[in-house]
Amino acid sequence: MALVVQKYGGSSVADAERIRRVAERIVNTKKQGNDVVVVVSAM
Repeated sequence: MALVVQKYGGSSVADAERIRRVAERIVNTKKQGNDVVVVVSAM
């Protein structure tokens, strides 16, 4: 199991659809057995 840091900001979280895609990436990373730290630098 790895510790994965994902950082999102600006255009990555600009609207509901993009936030949904970010959430899917986070869930998929966790499903692969990794621990996840998420940094959101802008909203």
